[in-house]
Amino acid sequence: MGKQILIKPIISEKAETISEDQGKYTFMVDKNANKVEIKKEIEKLYNVNVEAVNTLIMPSKTKRRNTRTGVNMGRVSGFKKAIVTLSEGDEIDFFRDI
Repeated sequence: MGKQILIKPIISEKAETISEDQGKYTFMVDKNANKVEIKKEIEKLYNVNVEAVNTLIMPSKTKRRNTRTGVNMGRVSGFKKAIVTLSEGDEIDFFRDI
């Protein structure tokens, strides 16, 4: 079996807004995946037609949290994000099986 291209869909307030208004869906993908691989994987998994794929690499961030014992510091690792535009009339329902 090859590498896993799609890691998970990103479900946030902003991602939900663009999916409802513009038919664009957001996924966390493998850092080495290209747009053609992402398009094929989404068309195969969700049985939809993909018109465009935009990718961006989200940088890692330093997070800090104040606790009783002091300040805890850590890092959130960076990841690659893909915004997929579907053709007119297609949609993906992430909550269908719940």
